[in-house]
Amino acid sequence: MGYIISAIIFALDVWAIASIINTNVQTSTKIIWIVLVAVLPVLGLIIWWFAGPKANYGS
Repeated sequence: MGYIISAIIFALDVWAIASIINTNVQTSTKIIWIVLVAVLPVLGLIIWWFAGPKANYGS
């Protein structure tokens, strides 16, 4: 069961990092958010979800 939860968290982190890369914010801001999500996988993902930059796929 632990492997499934770890895989889900990993997939969500990859999705979050891809979304961060696709934003229009400065590169330094992107790097800070990517490091936050990578170093703190669960907490970083939660913080990014509520406060981070979101991708502009439709624009």
